[in-house]
Amino acid sequence: MTKTVQEIAQLLGGELKGDGNLAITGVASLETAGPGDITFAVDQYVEAAHGTKAGAIVLGKGSGDFTQTAIYVDDAKAAFAKLLNLYAPPVVHEAGVSDRAYIGKDVKLGENVTILAFAYVDDYAEIGDNVTLYPGVFIGQHAVIGEGSTIYPNATVREGCVVGKRNIIHASAVIGSDGFGFTPKDGVHVKMQQIGNVVLGDDVEIGSHVGVDRAAMGSTTVGDDTKIDNLVHIGHNDHIGKHNLIVAQTGISGSVTTGDNCTFGGQVGTVGHITIGGNSIYAARSGITNNMPENYFGAGFPVQPHQEWLRMEVTLKRLPAMLKKFKELEKKIAKYESMFGFGNK
Repeated sequence: MTKTVQEIAQLLGGELKGDGNLAITGVASLETAGPGDITFAVDQYVEAAHGTKAGAIVLGKGSGDFTQTAIYVDDAKAAFAKLLNLYAPPVVHEAGVSDRAYIGKDVKLGENVTILAFAYVDDYAEIGDNVTLYPGVFIGQHAVIGEGSTIYPNATVREGCVVGKRNIIHASAVIGSDGFGFTPKDGVHVKMQQIGNVVLGDDVEIGSHVGVDRAAMGSTTVGDDTKIDNLVHIGHNDHIGKHNLIVAQTGISGSVTTGDNCTFGGQVGTVGHITIGGNSIYAARSGITNNMPENYFGAGFPVQPHQEWLRMEVTLKRLPAMLKKFKELEKKIAKYESMFGFGNK
């Protein structure tokens, strides 16, 4: 695809400075961009951006003058995301159901559905309009897949689960695996049947190898526009709010409720049966062990206010020097005690 910088500036609603007739054929990073590419820089990379070989650059307003042609916008990263969608090479599959896919009885198929070879759609499932199922996908009985959703190879949506509109479920994710429910009896762990389901809202994205457990009873829910990274576990009966960001290797224990607009960094862990307030951020490896308020920025294990955690980390780094000084003081005190006989009293 080729567009002029002027056309791109109009698309982004930005202010153009430089050659508006310059032809742009691709998008690239600051380091790899060439004369036919457009790139971007957020505030912390503006200085480094002066060395790029890109033909044009997208910048936040107030970023200063550049020798390259520049487009100034309110949010450089968001604007560039729009360009990535524009220049992304389309993946095209012919609509229709492959004769090598399995479609069970009484399955409801919407319009313009694409079901590729070796996908398996079990009895009574519902597949909405414009859904794409890649090879190896399993859709269980009575499952519902909302319109415009894409499910990548070897992902599973088990029986009775509901996937909202425009969801993206990446390879090998499992929606509706059994919740981890056992009870001890006579020295063995007896499985408690998990008879609930999972309900995903609209515009949810699920990363590869994510497990979202079905509820013991009722539903495990994930709110609209929540994005879940690879290798995340969502426990049974969780209720994840809208617009959450959950980063890789995070584990949310069972029966946890999160508010809207929560961000969980990598490897965050929680105990079960707690409520986590909305509009909050938890840094990587935070351990959340109690109910948490809204508008919280936490870090550490157990989790504490981020600023307190930073002060504690700085203090820990000073401990070796402090210990050395403490031992020196001990020697001096012992010397004075010996000289003046303090230690004999």
